[in-house]
Amino acid sequence: MAQDSKTLDLIAVGRSSVDLYGQQVGGRLEDMASFAKYLGGSPTNTASGGARLGLKTGLLTRVGADHMGRFIREQLAREGVDVAGVLSDPDRLTALVILGIRDRVNFPLIFYRENCADMALQPSDVDETWFAQAGAVLINGTHLSQPNVYETSLKAARAVKKAGGRVAFDIDYRPVLWGLTGKDAGENRFVANQQVTAKLQEVVALCDLIVGTEEEIHILGGSTDTVTALRAIRKGSDALLVCKRGADGCVAFPDAIPDSLDQGVSARGFQVEVFNVLGAGDAFMAGFLRGWLRHEPVETCCEWGNACGAIVVSRHGCAPAMPTWVELQAFLGERERPFRLREDVDLEHIHWATTRERVYDELTVLAVDHRSQFLDLIAETGGDPGRIPHFKTLALRAVQQVAGRDEARFGMLLDGRFGFDALAQAADHDYWIARPIELPKSRPLEFESSADVATELTEWPLDHVVKCLVFYHPDDEVALRERQERQLLRLFDACRKTRHELLLELILPSDMASDSHTVARSIRRLYSLGVRPDWWKLEPLTDPAAWREIEVAITENDPLCRGVVLLGLSAPEDELLASFAVVAPFPIVKGFAVGRTIFYDVAREWLAHRIDDDAAVAALVGKFQVLVDAWRRLRGAAEKAA
Repeated sequence: MAQDSKTLDLIAVGRSSVDLYGQQVGGRLEDMASFAKYLGGSPTNTASGGARLGLKTGLLTRVGADHMGRFIREQLAREGVDVAGVLSDPDRLTALVILGIRDRVNFPLIFYRENCADMALQPSDVDETWFAQAGAVLINGTHLSQPNVYETSLKAARAVKKAGGRVAFDIDYRPVLWGLTGKDAGENRFVANQQVTAKLQEVVALCDLIVGTEEEIHILGGSTDTVTALRAIRKGSDALLVCKRGADGCVAFPDAIPDSLDQGVSARGFQVEVFNVLGAGDAFMAGFLRGWLRHEPVETCCEWGNACGAIVVSRHGCAPAMPTWVELQAFLGERERPFRLREDVDLEHIHWATTRERVYDELTVLAVDHRSQFLDLIAETGGDPGRIPHFKTLALRAVQQVAGRDEARFGMLLDGRFGFDALAQAADHDYWIARPIELPKSRPLEFESSADVATELTEWPLDHVVKCLVFYHPDDEVALRERQERQLLRLFDACRKTRHELLLELILPSDMASDSHTVARSIRRLYSLGVRPDWWKLEPLTDPAAWREIEVAITENDPLCRGVVLLGLSAPEDELLASFAVVAPFPIVKGFAVGRTIFYDVAREWLAHRIDDDAAVAALVGKFQVLVDAWRRLRGAAEKAA
């Protein structure tokens, strides 16, 4: 069958683990204090990387029926990988890998793979109908080390071959997983062993593509002379052979092996600072396969593989460092780039913005992140401040009733002080969640938490968007403006380093003059400083000219920005609806995040014990539903008119 007649471009088979990556760089693994959690395992990384490059990929593996297994399945789904073959094993735990960055050469690594889930794959796990729908299968050398996974890999390869597909083989040699080194030598990449060579060579006749480093070519070919090893492989296979050569790129051999590696097919390499080599091979494979599976010339496949590898060696982590297709094209199109590639601000922004989860065409949010306003209500009603957290869980119930099963288009703004219980309950849902970081009413801007805002954000779940309200005017007195801008730059940097999205709520000071240009001027000023929020939260301006300028200011400076949500400013309902009608024709506006217009009067009555929980929820539902329905009606009418 032709490649384009398949429902999947590629199914990868084999290792799937969680990488726990030491966050301290330049020391012993013994001295690492904290770890970042990522997808791991060579075929899993390649399936994820291929999906980012636009391939339709799937994965056959086993994960434990545990939290880490659920993380792998959920993250793969978020990346766009078909998880039909990600099987849950009730008897074994998900594999773990603990690793760190010691220096440019040494990367201490420990595999926790004793009786792990992915090494329990069985031939019966291979759904031949599913594999027949794939243009290719990727098998890995590590999974040939145990009889059951060896047979599983071969069965998958034969199923794809039978259906007219192709077989790619990543030699993926880890001596420790063949029992050839001590368990603390996971970073060791080569130990000569005739039995391993013989086992690996049993599969080469099935392969259409074989990829490995020089050390991996040596173990497959049974010789530490690379040309000799390649010729030994060629005797058993007509596959396209690709030898990865690190900073020197790669060289490919579609036919007979010449006398020198330099006589093979190659493409330009990319000189970048090596920060972390782990995962570079998986990135190379994803890039090469993007070309190979789409029948690009071998030189193009090599260039894409080299570029993906160069990008990943410059970053922390494996799977999260993989480039997207948009990012790869930007990298290839650059004429100049910094040697320390992770200092390429524009490329890093493209990477961040094109790997964010989900696309939000609409977002309707109930904002109950207020703190000082609830304390004002307590003072007014004489209520008990200990009841505030419970009211915020009632607000969550109201969102649940309005959203029903359509959770992905709804969200909440909740604080960590009074909203902690509601935040914990919301974790089991698919809502967009944002939390405030600013000290209420502060001008100049101050953070409610530690002055070291990054330290605070390390304690927040990754799916919590950081919301910051700043009272800002481009004509502020210079010292005030610069102080606030330093705070915003500090926050933006912290959000990127802790992998949190940023919602910047910009409100013009009420005592300063403004016109239809002021908000757009503020936005342009902040972009010029390097602040690139994922979201903007802006006042419900009623001047269409102001919104035209705002949309241009955002799209010119960051076309990858998620968009704008309207705030409410405690405006009466009819005024809010009028502002909805003004902004509905502007695609940059995705919806609203409104609070006091919905909850304030309800909270007053509830805190004063004039209504009970059910009545409070019903009132919140009614007010929130009016805004949701109005927004959808007005946006739909605007789109129809356009």
